[in-house]
Amino acid sequence: MKIEDMYDVIVIGGGHAGCEAALSAARMGSRVLMLNLYLDNTAMMPCNPSIGGPAKGHLVREIDALGGEMAKAADSATHHLRWLNTSKGPAVRTLRAQCDPVKYGNHYRKAILTCPNLEVHQAMVTDLLTENGKVAGVRIRTGQKFLSKTVIIATGTYLAARIFIGLTSYKSGPLGMVSVSGLSKSLRENGLKTGRLRTDTTPRLLADSVDWDMLDRQESISEPESFSHFGQKRVYKGVICALTRTNADTHEVMRKYFDRSPLVQGTLDSEGPRYCPSIDDKVIRFPEKDTHPIFLEPINPEGREVYMQNFSTSMCLEAQLESVRTLKGCGSAHILRPGYAIEYDFVDPTQLYPWLETRKIPGLFLAGQINGTSGYEEAGAQGLMAGINAALKVKGLGPLVLKRDQAYIGVLIDDLVTKGTNEPYRMLTSRCEYRLLLRHDNADTRLSQTGREIGLLKDEEWNILQDRWKRVEEETERIQRIRISSTEKVNQILRGAESSPLSETLPAIELLRRPEINWEVFSDIVSSPLEKELGEKISVSVKYEGYIERQMRQVDKFRRMEILKFPEDFDFEQVHGLSAEGRQKLLKYMPGTLGQASRISGIPPTDIQLLWVAVESRRRSGEKADSDG
Repeated sequence: MKIEDMYDVIVIGGGHAGCEAALSAARMGSRVLMLNLYLDNTAMMPCNPSIGGPAKGHLVREIDALGGEMAKAADSATHHLRWLNTSKGPAVRTLRAQCDPVKYGNHYRKAILTCPNLEVHQAMVTDLLTENGKVAGVRIRTGQKFLSKTVIIATGTYLAARIFIGLTSYKSGPLGMVSVSGLSKSLRENGLKTGRLRTDTTPRLLADSVDWDMLDRQESISEPESFSHFGQKRVYKGVICALTRTNADTHEVMRKYFDRSPLVQGTLDSEGPRYCPSIDDKVIRFPEKDTHPIFLEPINPEGREVYMQNFSTSMCLEAQLESVRTLKGCGSAHILRPGYAIEYDFVDPTQLYPWLETRKIPGLFLAGQINGTSGYEEAGAQGLMAGINAALKVKGLGPLVLKRDQAYIGVLIDDLVTKGTNEPYRMLTSRCEYRLLLRHDNADTRLSQTGREIGLLKDEEWNILQDRWKRVEEETERIQRIRISSTEKVNQILRGAESSPLSETLPAIELLRRPEINWEVFSDIVSSPLEKELGEKISVSVKYEGYIERQMRQVDKFRRMEILKFPEDFDFEQVHGLSAEGRQKLLKYMPGTLGQASRISGIPPTDIQLLWVAVESRRRSGEKADSDG
């Protein structure tokens, strides 16, 4: 590494966003420098060491389908695995893994240190360098400059970070790491608008101080599974999570210490996550609730540390210890690490293009919690897309933008750049209007072609997918030709599945449409050679065919609006008849398409119609001018 050398991409940060950004850009051929605050904390999991869950698991599968690393890292470190939302249908069904944070970080560290085109250096970045309004590189704390064609900032919760425990606060990053100073000021000096957000984490308990026999245990699923499309499916045994609950005594203890609560006393004035509030916030907001579920989740098989899911708090240590000891099974609990709130700077994401490049500073990309999001999966998804688009920009190619009907990643980024956020944004299945099209099981068919085209998906991975797709296609065609006769064997299987026996010959496809007939039952009847994972792809497409077709019609309408782009010199001020609020919002967010404009809160449908007319009128005028010429 030579300091005076020119890099294609500099990535600031070594968390989930930074790792995915650096790896994707380097694998696409860019010369990349990653500047990481602590090399030993690569892909650190300062909150719950889990990957996946509703919507988040979908993001991980999409990252994997595009050629990212997160699913592989999770598979390498998983010690407890569960399916979630199985009763709510295939659209929202997904995996959630408890991971060993050391193994998880080691996987990413190895991938980064062995990746061609990728250099790593431990340093704190204090300044963004620009030249003629464009990004030029960065300056680190020791004064050295590193030059680059593009820069990706993925600093997580470290920017001007401050920890709160009770009424005590101090400068610190997560888990006692250093707070990053200087860079936020540099961003503001370069015209970017910043704000403050906060997130909370939980006390960590000594496993030996918990009476596990008193608690409801949650085992891993018994069937082999993996997050990655290319991973070795395994059964995970040996680690058991457990459920306890708060009670009236817990809530009373918390209220007793509200005079020392930064949340109650107003010391914390930044917004925290609405969909994952702290336990003391829940007690305040939901006084009618007598109890809240708390999941005790061992951090790794060998260690003795336990994470308390749903018990994040910023209350003083005395309040934390007393309230924890009111929980069933935790009467003698020992706190290894206290819970805390962390405040940090973020950048208003409406200042970004949909490919995560800043509008004000060409060549500067932002990814992860700096964009106002919360969660490892959201960060990893943004990092992947920022890395891809930085590499494409260096090559002189157009950006990759995933649409809302293509991926949860598309929903995530579109929400951020179109609507912004005033609280830590979390991906939810409810945010996705095309959930049935964007399932856990079909991320490969939606996105892997794209991953292949941009050069991220390896030959062997592509060949694996092609083989699977071919087998699914051939089995689908075979099933469509099969007719099932009314035999005693068939009817016995149907009765066992609580399904009506056959009285006459029936096409196999019609049998599969029955809601109570799952793939395992159907496979037994038609003697299918497909494994369960691939068979369920066929089952979902058959059972939900009508719903899928309906959503595809909705997508066609959506795409017509997305195709209608505003010209670069389009002046919203000149569109007559717009509402005052609509005009204000349009000038603030500067949407690129009519579809994006329609999703901005506060813009009425009448304004969208006026915009449509204005764009079409301008297009027709341009065509007429061309013909007259």
